[in-house]
Amino acid sequence: MTETTDLTAHSLEARRMDSRDDLAPPPGATAALVLADGTVFWGRGLGAAGVGEGEVVFNTAMTGYQEILTDPSYAGQIVAFTFPHVGNVGTNPEDIETMTPVARGLVLRAEVTEPSNWRARQHLEAWLASHGLVGVCGVDTRQLAHRIRDLGAPNAVIAHAPDGSFADGRFDLAALRALAQAWPGLEGMDLAKAVTCAQTYVWDETRWTLEGGYGRLAEPKHRVVAVDYGAKRNILRCLASTGAHVTVVPATASAEEILRHDPDGIFLANGPGDPAATGEYAVPTLEKLMADTRLPIFGICLGHQLLARALGARTEKMHLGHHGANHPVKDLSTGRVEITSQNHGFVVQEDSLPEGIEATHVSLFDGSNEGIRVKDRPIFSVQYHPEASPGPQDSHYLFDRFAQAIAESKG
Repeated sequence: MTETTDLTAHSLEARRMDSRDDLAPPPGATAALVLADGTVFWGRGLGAAGVGEGEVVFNTAMTGYQEILTDPSYAGQIVAFTFPHVGNVGTNPEDIETMTPVARGLVLRAEVTEPSNWRARQHLEAWLASHGLVGVCGVDTRQLAHRIRDLGAPNAVIAHAPDGSFADGRFDLAALRALAQAWPGLEGMDLAKAVTCAQTYVWDETRWTLEGGYGRLAEPKHRVVAVDYGAKRNILRCLASTGAHVTVVPATASAEEILRHDPDGIFLANGPGDPAATGEYAVPTLEKLMADTRLPIFGICLGHQLLARALGARTEKMHLGHHGANHPVKDLSTGRVEITSQNHGFVVQEDSLPEGIEATHVSLFDGSNEGIRVKDRPIFSVQYHPEASPGPQDSHYLFDRFAQAIAESKG
């Protein structure tokens, strides 16, 4: 048997630390994923040495692992990929959503192979190490995904000790389990402040094309202020591609600061954490914006949840969340089904929507809310990521809908 097969055989047992024998790592193990309930998944370490704690979620996307790992929405989370072959196209400096990844680690089934792609500039393992990301491969990710599906997303610690020393105090499994149990979890955690930009800036880069790479917006048609709760670069590129001169402001920007840029429309970006935890700044700002202006507003992901709360609805933590690039969503106004890219662990409670606000989209996986709109104003939002990085491009029309709403508002 190969080393990878041996490690997988051990992880198949889903062992718990119920005896001292369970604390002994299998031969060749240099990393472990330790769940708060004591379940241990052994494997070979990838990337940086050290420890990362967070909530474990599984992502079902088959492509775009670099975009996923750099998505600010994954702050506080360890990402387990259900697709077994991750890393085979390498990494490059273009396919990132933010300069500094905020995910806590990654879990893979197979060893990372040498990259085979003309755009590759760096091996995934080297890229992980350069960003301080801890990873483990050789894990039975199918079993882990089943566990998350049935019991919910667990708190955990991922640890990589290149010399295999899991008994030197720092990598003691009992201590790692205690660390996982002590992690507070995402409910009640405000992470938007941790990932937002430090200061206001202008964005004019447009979508990537095979012929010319990323372009630049030459002749803006309208002005959009994007509130950065954890914005992905490709979302800003989609806005610019509609002709928007985009000014990005921090998550804590006041209504006065936003309106000072004289926008034609306001965009509410994606982001991580519990929307209820931003109640001291984000929701009051949105309430004031909607009270003081008639501007078009478009929100996605965390921006969708914050908009819903500002309109009077409630949000709640999901059992396991939506994380992947293959989620079917139905547009209730047209009956059209879109395959969408998603990453969220909280959801708007549809039965809490007040009068005058209607649901526009619904998940065909679990029936949860995926979009809302204000009936008598150009204000709407969706739960998923319509820029499709990674994922299908079924939902690009939403950016055009926002641009059209701006044009009608100006006209």
